[in-house]
Amino acid sequence: MKILFDRGTPVPIRRFLEGHEIRTTAQERWDTLRNGDLLEAAEAVLTTDKNLRYQQNLSGRRIAIIGLGKQQWPDLRPHVSLVVDCRERVYRGQLREVEIPDCR
Repeated sequence: MKILFDRGTPVPIRRFLEGHEIRTTAQERWDTLRNGDLLEAAEAVLTTDKNLRYQQNLSGRRIAIIGLGKQQWPDLRPHVSLVVDCRERVYRGQLREVEIPDCR
């Protein structure tokens, strides 16, 4: 599966998503695109945009989106398995959010 990291996605999570082709919006030269245009350009997106659910209709889209509750790597790292598990359960046309518990 192709996975696209938007600007807010912590790149270190890449190593936990083995077996997938992972690119960043910068690598694709899509880093200036906003949600609607980015959705048009992407096949799979891993995003930290918490408002996407309210801004875009995903029905009929060929992509799946995983929203991260926190985007800072130190907060996300202890809970990366939640993201990996969600990746296994998200399907085209869906947006699933992964809530990251507070470590404090």
